Amino acid sequence: MRNILFCGNSKVFDGVLTCMLSIYKRTETKEPFSISILTMDVSHLNPDYTCIDDNMISFLDKVAKSYNAENEVRKIDVTEIYNKEFANSPNEQCYCSPYTLIRLFADLIPGMPEKFLYLDVDVMFNRDITLLYDIDITDYEYAASPDHYGKYLIRPDYINAGVLLINLTKCRQTGLFEKARNQIKTKKWLFADQDALWHSTTKKKVIAQKFNDQKFLHPKSTVVRHFSKRLFWWPYPHTANIKQYNVTKLHTIFKYDQFDDILYNYIYLKGVYEQQ
Repeated sequence: MRNILFCGNSKVFDGVLTCMLSIYKRTETKEPFSISILTMDVSHLNPDYTCIDDNMISFLDKVAKSYNAENEVRKIDVTEIYNKEFANSPNEQCYCSPYTLIRLFADLIPGMPEKFLYLDVDVMFNRDITLLYDIDITDYEYAASPDHYGKYLIRPDYINAGVLLINLTKCRQTGLFEKARNQIKTKKWLFADQDALWHSTTKKKVIAQKFNDQKFLHPKSTVVRHFSKRLFWWPYPHTANIKQYNVTKLHTIFKYDQFDDILYNYIYLKGVYEQQ
């Protein structure tokens, strides 16, 4: 069983579906995938911050099973844990949303697998997931690629936490997540959970940029393309946050056609879901 972890609210459907499809369509292994989605209701902070709907989970599960009957998608509500750990913390109104913080609960959730791949919902697989998942992290807390901008502006080993291959056994031994949660509770960080993880790390494995390409897509080498916010210089310096399901912009701005088979399938399935 290959284990995947996402986090988010009811707005992550497009990201999770496109990422799931990219995994299934780019991977040759017959081994099933177990996908867990951590979610919570903190609508007192923002009306959009609600749990993922059960109908959404059911639909995603059906899509997963259409590729392998043993695949599964499950929802894990961490509202109670969040309210206990992070309510009113300095990072509650962090740069993205409080949902970026809840991956730090991995060691508190019963039944979490000892090895899993955490993914932001704005990533797509360009090549087989096993190239990443099968990396040996026996002696490490996690494996991660450098942050595209942070490796220049902060430190060469500063990682991007949008793609994390986690060794939960090792993390428990070192107390990684507990230390990171304490950082979230006591200090305001610019990049919240990413900074807290990096500062709490005992031993990480820094892997090639191709496993989390945040700016470029190299068709023959990129394994994961991460559609995070990036800097554009033309026609004037500005940032833009173009996600993989913004199909028109993917074609007109990035000039990508590598994901067309995935995105056409996504458009069809989203239509089916909306009709239901």
